[in-house]
Amino acid sequence: MNFSYRFPAVKGIQAGREYYISMVPLKLLSRLFPAEEEIVLPEHRAQRRINEARIPEIKNYILDNRDTYVFSALSASINGEFKFTPYMDTDAGIFEVDMGSIFLINDGQHRKAAIESAMKEDPSLEKETISIVFFSDEGLARSQQMFTDLNKHAVKTSNSLATLYDSRDEIAVATKHVIDTIPFFKRYTDKERDILGKNSSSLFTLNMIYKANQKIMHSEKCSSSDAEFLLSYWQLVSDNIVEWQEVLNKSLTKKALRENYIVTLAITISAFGKLGRFFFDNDNYNMQKYLPKLQQIDWLRSNNMWIGRTIRDNGKVLNSEEAISLTCAVIKREIGLPLTKEEKQKEKQISEKM
Repeated sequence: MNFSYRFPAVKGIQAGREYYISMVPLKLLSRLFPAEEEIVLPEHRAQRRINEARIPEIKNYILDNRDTYVFSALSASINGEFKFTPYMDTDAGIFEVDMGSIFLINDGQHRKAAIESAMKEDPSLEKETISIVFFSDEGLARSQQMFTDLNKHAVKTSNSLATLYDSRDEIAVATKHVIDTIPFFKRYTDKERDILGKNSSSLFTLNMIYKANQKIMHSEKCSSSDAEFLLSYWQLVSDNIVEWQEVLNKSLTKKALRENYIVTLAITISAFGKLGRFFFDNDNYNMQKYLPKLQQIDWLRSNNMWIGRTIRDNGKVLNSEEAISLTCAVIKREIGLPLTKEEKQKEKQISEKM
């Protein structure tokens, strides 16, 4: 090899094949991996085509978290000459790749594109590095299989777990505080799963409450005073849902609550989110005055008030934005809050159908 790239690297073995891991400066990514070529049929590519819509999101993640961003390694195949020279008798050494070789990303093409985009706005990123796992290119079929193997076994983190671990998202942080502070939520909220089985010991998921808080905030921001509002609001809701307190005091079973009432349904929690938004936007309406009236509401699924709003005629649960709005509107009506013109119109339509 007359001219070559030289990377400090560590050699490993998987399935009897050697591979090499090296830390590569970000500024070299565009040289090693040229921009994606014009459209090629999927069967002739070794990876999916770049989804341009994903790049700004990843780029903003880098720039917005300049001191804390983190990326996993890229995986790449090399079509060309290379050699590894170890330091004495170790797996560490120098990995040399002929400059005429072709590098193909098997996993991480969107990260690579976003990093390049971020460097245009913050050139200081050029001095930082990312790890790359290099494999020998064994042809299109092998590269396509590598792409499949690297991606099909990846398991997406549940939204609840992602929220639990997210310390940057202000609403996520406030939601965790709400759940940890209010006894009913603390005892009956699953912080890891997004879907609860019928025999689950929990009644809610962290993601369910998080989404309701997003409806309240209508923004990614959540100041300390906003967080205090969320805690006060949900504390009042919890204190005044009689059935929740009965479960907490063990005078009503979780099974009976789940099967017979609507107050553990995702649609109802979302409706509470919209209700919270009303109080957030209209501080002249005192929550301490109106939310105790939640005690007077009949939350039984069999209550005709919920048919066409929360529950279908056949007993199945609705889960559309319109259904959330209708459920919120009837709760507002029951506790004496004014309805918007649109809510009044929809209530009229529901009444005419019944």
